[in-house]
Amino acid sequence: MQEARLKILFAASECTPIAKVGGLGDVIGALPKALATFDVALAKEGCDVRIVLPKYREIDLTKEKVEHISSFSYRGEEIKVYRGTLPGSSVPLYLLENERYFGENGIYFERTAFVGSWKEIARFLFFSELVGEFLPSVQWTPDIVHCNDWHTAAIPYFLKRKGIEAKTLLTIHNLANQGKWDEQQIREFLQITNEQEFPQGNILRQGIISADLLNTVSPSYAKEILTKEYGEGLEDILRPRKKDLFGIVNGIDVERFNPATDPDLKSKYSLKNPELKKENKRYLQQIIGLPVDSSMPLFGFIGRLTSQKGIDLILETIPFLRETNCQLAVLGVGGKEYEDGLETAAKNFPQNISSHIKFDAVLAQQIYAGVDFFLMPSKFEPCGLGQMIAMRYGTIPIVRKTGGLGDTVEHGKTGILFEEYNSQQLLSALKKALELYRNEKKMQNMIACAMNQDFSWQKSAKKYLQLYQKLYALSH
Repeated sequence: MQEARLKILFAASECTPIAKVGGLGDVIGALPKALATFDVALAKEGCDVRIVLPKYREIDLTKEKVEHISSFSYRGEEIKVYRGTLPGSSVPLYLLENERYFGENGIYFERTAFVGSWKEIARFLFFSELVGEFLPSVQWTPDIVHCNDWHTAAIPYFLKRKGIEAKTLLTIHNLANQGKWDEQQIREFLQITNEQEFPQGNILRQGIISADLLNTVSPSYAKEILTKEYGEGLEDILRPRKKDLFGIVNGIDVERFNPATDPDLKSKYSLKNPELKKENKRYLQQIIGLPVDSSMPLFGFIGRLTSQKGIDLILETIPFLRETNCQLAVLGVGGKEYEDGLETAAKNFPQNISSHIKFDAVLAQQIYAGVDFFLMPSKFEPCGLGQMIAMRYGTIPIVRKTGGLGDTVEHGKTGILFEEYNSQQLLSALKKALELYRNEKKMQNMIACAMNQDFSWQKSAKKYLQLYQKLYALSH
């Protein structure tokens, strides 16, 4: 007799390519797809995986090829349910439409993902309530609902209140973003009187209390968030749930990030012909205005220019880079003091520093492929994607041992790690990089080792599958 497939419903605020602002959208666009492929490869372990999102105004129903399958009323509001598929897959996708809550503005009401208005809180609380309400209209009941960040963290609470037996997993991608508002206003909106519920008006806090299992996006970060330094004020409720908290590193899209097929590169290359990477370095030096010189080690940084990402440490090491005849290419936007500092350095030392205060997807790929070393001296980093993309392109990451950086980079084998957050430690790592650069054989061995790493979503999906099976066992 064939074993029944696990039924998993993903609930989130974003999903690439339908509705995306940041990295959360990439995860929801990739992980369900990877889980669905197990249907063929591991029939016994295959999942019936589906996704539900609000139908935002910016989602074009004609373009996404969805059909209206049902309607229902809830709290005096008319809800329309549409069904389509996640582009590039067979994963079913549900969109819930309601003009009052989902018809205004984009995905978020502010430029950042952090809450700036009551409308945003109301939008995602209402959506979280609807996840339990729409299921009868599609005649499908999940075994597990996989919630993501504060936007859907209230779902475990609502499912329990409604008596729905599905187990819940809450993935915390960004612990700092908690969905906080006036607790009285939240309780009035939800028509609840129990003062123990939604403590401190914090939706993520309630999710951590209510979800059956929790995970974050790397094993080290799962340990770090139990401490005051990294816990963002939630360590007091995370610690009692330590045995229910897991860490799973995100994957990257290995088809998109592939130096053998990347259309943005001057010369495509792979493990079979890594010497072609040097042509990308020459081309990068040329297009960003640095001297075309193979003897000069080239360092790169791509990301937000903030202290979290270690830009202050990078600025402090610029004199060393000049003295040792190195080059640095920076791409990103952020704090004005960091933008100004980099622009000034590039103006004063054009032989060594090239600064690009913008986001440019094509230039990003050329930097990943063209630099020798990739800098990620982060203060904290739940997972980090840049170090994995860099390794995929044969670029050696130099990272601080925090969160997912320490979980994905092996010191001396696939990259260079340092422990403490200070410029002396980063300088020490840069000196190790220069020694490595002067040892061609050792450098090529590390490049090959880095390019051989498996950062596919399939690898991450297998670990999520183990969590789902653990959850399923709780109810059977």
